[in-house]
Order: sequence, then C-alpha cells, then structure tokens
Amino acid sequence: MKKPALLAAALVLAAGTPLATGTTASAADCPSGQFCAWEHTDFRGQRANWHGDDGWWESYIADTDSSWANHGIVGPGIPAHVQVFEDAWQGGAMTICLAPGQEVNWNGVANDRGDSHRWAMGC
Repeated sequence: MKKPALLAAALVLAAGTPLATGTTASAADCPSGQFCAWEHTDFRGQRANWHGDDGWWESYIADTDSSWANHGIVGPGIPAHVQVFEDAWQGGAMTICLAPGQEVNWNGVANDRGDSHRWAMGC
C-alpha cells in the first residue's frame, strides 16, 4: 500500500510544477514590443499597454499602477528602457525604471504613482 501512495504523491507534486511555472509567467500577458502596467500587484486587474511614449495615461491606470512589465524590443540604437513618471508629460519624479525584459510585480515607491512614461536608452 505504501508504494501506490508514494507514487500518487509524486504524481501530484509533478503535476503542480507546470502550475507554478504558469503563475510565474503571468506577466507574459504583456505583448512583445510593449510596456504594460497593471492596476493591481502580481500582474492582476486591468492592464494598460503601450508600444511608444505616453504623456498622459488613461484615467483607469493613472495613479493606480501597481505592477509593470517591459517587453520592449532590444537592438542597436533602440530605446529599450521604460521610465515612469509621477506627473503627466514625463514630469515630476521618476517612480520606476524598467530594463528590457524586466517585470516588477510590486514596488512600494512606485505603487499608485504613475501618470506618464517614455522609452529611453537607460535608467
């Protein structure tokens, strides 16, 4: 009886592995070539995404951003970092800056502060 129970436990653990991988990759919902911001932590809630600069975020995401992903395109001479600002038209303090491929599920300094962003060559 012990061997079937151990086998069943091993199968349950093995089956759980893909679920853990899927949860980690939840930010992959951000399209390639774009910057995304979500209204809740851990890439949940309504998502906004952009492929270029935006000087005035839409009302549903402005000052409610809680997680971010930079899935921008990387190449010579291409601005691939994303700088987020607390005021419209890239004004005020920079709240967060994301390197290419970076995903941030929450940041206490940047939480609920973004109003605009721009693509840049660095942070």
